[in-house]
Amino acid sequence: MAKTKVPAIDDWFRMDFAEPQLLGSRCTECGTYFFPKESHFCRNPNCSGTNFEEAPLSPRGKLWSFTNNCYPPPKPYMAPDPFVPYIVAAVELEREKMVVLGQVEASVKINELSAGMDMELYLETLFEDDDNEYIVWKWRPVA
Repeated sequence: MAKTKVPAIDDWFRMDFAEPQLLGSRCTECGTYFFPKESHFCRNPNCSGTNFEEAPLSPRGKLWSFTNNCYPPPKPYMAPDPFVPYIVAAVELEREKMVVLGQVEASVKINELSAGMDMELYLETLFEDDDNEYIVWKWRPVA
């Protein structure tokens, strides 16, 4: 029986495998983008805005920085047992010019990455239980 695919974090990304997109917010006063969404006050120090609209964010950007993670994260984060090292990337989004962190697609090796390369959003299973596959966004080099 097929497991149900559900987001690992609700309302942070669109569950569309063909066209995934992070869901942020945009201050209606100054236009600053935020991820995750902001709903209380604008974090731009030059703005006192308190109104925000949902803003689908760019699914592509430039690799700003990256590293490999060779140890399991502390709780409450989920790590497979046995632990498998993974790569974390900081990607500067095309339109918003903000940096968003995320894991890199599992098949990508660290020596295949270089700062400045084009990256795209991708959805992949983070972990599973008896009923569900928990999906999260990841980054991968643009083919």
